[in-house]
Amino acid sequence: MKKVLLLDVVGLTQGALAQMPRLRAVAERGRQARMNTILPAVTCSVQSTILTGRMPRDHGIVGNGWYFRGLGDALLWRQHNALVTADKIWDTMRRDGDYRVANVGWWYAMGAATDVVVTPRPIYHADGRKSPDAYVRPAWLHDQLVGAFGEFPLFQYWGPTASIASSEWLIASARGLLSHRWSDDENDLTMVYLPHLDYAHQKFGPDAPESAAAAAELDAALAPLLDDAEGMGMTVVALSEYGITGADRPVQINRALRREGLLEVYVQQGREQLDPWASRAFAVSDHQVAHVYVSDPSDIARTADVIRSLPGVDMVLDREQQAAYGIDHERAGELVAVAEPGAWFTYYFWLDDARAPEYARAVDIHKKPGYDPAELFMNPADPWAKAKAGMNLVKKKLGLRYAMSTVPLDGSYVRGTHGRLPDSAAESPLIICSDPSLIADGADSIDATAVHDLLRQAHGAVVGRAGAR
Repeated sequence: MKKVLLLDVVGLTQGALAQMPRLRAVAERGRQARMNTILPAVTCSVQSTILTGRMPRDHGIVGNGWYFRGLGDALLWRQHNALVTADKIWDTMRRDGDYRVANVGWWYAMGAATDVVVTPRPIYHADGRKSPDAYVRPAWLHDQLVGAFGEFPLFQYWGPTASIASSEWLIASARGLLSHRWSDDENDLTMVYLPHLDYAHQKFGPDAPESAAAAAELDAALAPLLDDAEGMGMTVVALSEYGITGADRPVQINRALRREGLLEVYVQQGREQLDPWASRAFAVSDHQVAHVYVSDPSDIARTADVIRSLPGVDMVLDREQQAAYGIDHERAGELVAVAEPGAWFTYYFWLDDARAPEYARAVDIHKKPGYDPAELFMNPADPWAKAKAGMNLVKKKLGLRYAMSTVPLDGSYVRGTHGRLPDSAAESPLIICSDPSLIADGADSIDATAVHDLLRQAHGAVVGRAGAR
């Protein structure tokens, strides 16, 4: 069976590839095409479609998060594989025999039936502190990775200090696995997540010099792994879930619903919290897509009218209309809002920043009831933001409790976004295969749902080229 290296190069488009000569060489020796992504074009949804060959209506991952109706809570970035309700590539391949898989950084890794798992997982201490670490299986491998490469650089994985360090750590771990440094077992599929382009593209915009530099930086870090794979005769498949486009208009969807009396809050210590139990309608914002949950069907039409009236909103899909995009699942909102090009949805629900919840000014992806790209910034409006962060680090080293309140409450700083379907070929994500036979000659694009079968074909399984266009 042919061994495959599957790389998720977040934000990979033609523009980014132009700055990546080593990865471009793989495309030139093999073949590349646009990948026809799905709605919503966000990490968890598209990764699940790639690995299952199914749409969100079947695998259930309608976004990076949603409203868990049974819990009464909006939760993003959950990690358990059981949330994915369709077979993944390893489930399919194991019907025909042994098939070993190493997952280095792809989502929904916990509880998955892969042979190796390496994924970020902080330590949450009893005193409220958070320390960098990773969840690694088999358990003995954890100390081998940390001993070789240090602890996973969690604070360079997301937030205002995000950098190439996290992608470098994941690359180093993958190289160690390929080299059998810790085990003689060979993996048939090695999956590696590379988030580095996401940071500069969202922070500065996809056409900014900083984004071009980030692409070149990632290419240089990736080169040794590509060399290893080439030397081992592996097939390389590199792709992205989405392309990142320019952003200039945050859309305050929850604030609009609140002003119309549809969204409610409750108050603790003078700060407002979203009250999903009492709200008639509220949105779980996720980049350029927002799931809008409406408790009473009689409010759906009114809620849709409120959202359609907002500048920056392109579409508002009811359940029947969601079917055309394969997102008609019970986890989806009664309405799904899609932003116009350049616009994106904030999660903000308070009307006075003085009443914002404590987590709003922190990097806190698990408490916020929506995605917050402003977490990439050290508040530009606060001249003391960096000094405050430095003092908090001193407190951390002394073992004292602290609150890292440095995130701006202003979405206008964000310069890149994604989530809607691409409006042009230049905005589309790419798929690159070192084996040219995996992409039909003359095919301009491949459906995201077809990547599952492409991977089977890369291993030598007999499948067709469904989805090539």
